[in-house]
Amino acid sequence: MAETTGGGPGDGAAEVLDRPLPDGVRRRVVQIVSDGFGGLTVAELPAQLRQYARFAPNRRAKFAGNAMAAALETDPLFRQRIGEKLREAQPELAGALDSGSPPPAADPLDVAAAAYVLRPPGWVKLVAAAGEEALRADAERADEESRAELERLREQLAHAREQTRAETEGLRVELEAAKKEAESLHRKLRAALSDVKRGEAALRKAHGEIEAVRADGHAQVSAAESESRRLKARLGEAEAALEATRRAAREGRSVEDMRVRLLLDTVLDAAQGLRRELALPPVSVRPAETVDAVEPGRMTPKDIAARALSENDPAILDQLLALPQAHLVVDGYNVTKTGYPQMPLEKQRLRLLGQLSQLAAQTGAEVTCVFDGAELAAPVLLAPPRGVRVLFSKPGVTADELIRQLVRAEPPGRPVIVASTDREVADGVARAGARPVASAMLLKRLS
Repeated sequence: MAETTGGGPGDGAAEVLDRPLPDGVRRRVVQIVSDGFGGLTVAELPAQLRQYARFAPNRRAKFAGNAMAAALETDPLFRQRIGEKLREAQPELAGALDSGSPPPAADPLDVAAAAYVLRPPGWVKLVAAAGEEALRADAERADEESRAELERLREQLAHAREQTRAETEGLRVELEAAKKEAESLHRKLRAALSDVKRGEAALRKAHGEIEAVRADGHAQVSAAESESRRLKARLGEAEAALEATRRAAREGRSVEDMRVRLLLDTVLDAAQGLRRELALPPVSVRPAETVDAVEPGRMTPKDIAARALSENDPAILDQLLALPQAHLVVDGYNVTKTGYPQMPLEKQRLRLLGQLSQLAAQTGAEVTCVFDGAELAAPVLLAPPRGVRVLFSKPGVTADELIRQLVRAEPPGRPVIVASTDREVADGVARAGARPVASAMLLKRLS
């Protein structure tokens, strides 16, 4: 059977696309094939696509996209059948392409995808033009998002500065008030002490007077001492209040404090580990240490060279997890579908989490496993294993984005390891300061 879109000289069948199909056009082409897929019998499908005949359209486009695109390119008969389905579904667009005048109001990606399937004359130019238009649109959208994000960060920074300035000013006012009150109490205390001294002097001067005068003098001294004790008590209360105010100002808690303390613990642990690893001598040199001799256990350059490992050696993962305060973030479904894709999702999760629990117990590292929540029909009732934090992405948020949020939440300098084969995830976390490792390396270590 000849293709309905041509096959003779002068039509688009002889044209060849000299560059990869743009991503936007490829997605529309796969969708066209997926839509027309269901209208074909199993016998009409290429052999490599018959296993997807019973898939739903969305699952078919997701799991069989590459196979459908390859069959469309290499199998003219299959492309002709899909083209017939497309003509039935969109006769106006197909007619316009055949006449050489695509609708100006149509989406360039839809026009390019239809031209790729139908192959009218000039279809290569339509595909190239759609790719360039998609690239321009993506660049403009990325630029707009970057400007919006920058503006939002600037507003947050200004708000944080204003809030910190207001809190600091409030604490300064309270401290000044406490200082003034303390100074007033000190003045009263000094006046009271002066009164006591004058009373004692008067008492010594009137020692020889009659008993009534002596009793009156004792009463005055007692009253002065009572006033002194009362003032001392008030002074102690004021000093305690001042100290409590200072302590509250010093012990203020915030997310930044937590991040700084965690980073400090990481630096201290790393410094101690580095000191042990390098066997650093004490700062002060003793005379016996200047004598040249062979010390037991000294590592030679040959020993150091023997410790080199290949990039795929699971021992690298052990070395990374041995770093102080290390945090391992695992792209759950990426790892399970790399290692055991034939299992149901529930069993994939349980198997991976059990292995990660053992790894956490062996290494003592913090372990977080992230799964994509978009594939779940209902919330998962799951008891996280010991030592492993389990997170599912919210609706509208992918697991990749949740992993990047976890990496950005860590303080700079803390060792964070991300296990994923997804190149986009690996590049994103690497830019954020994390160390990406392949899912295959983690699977080797777990096995």
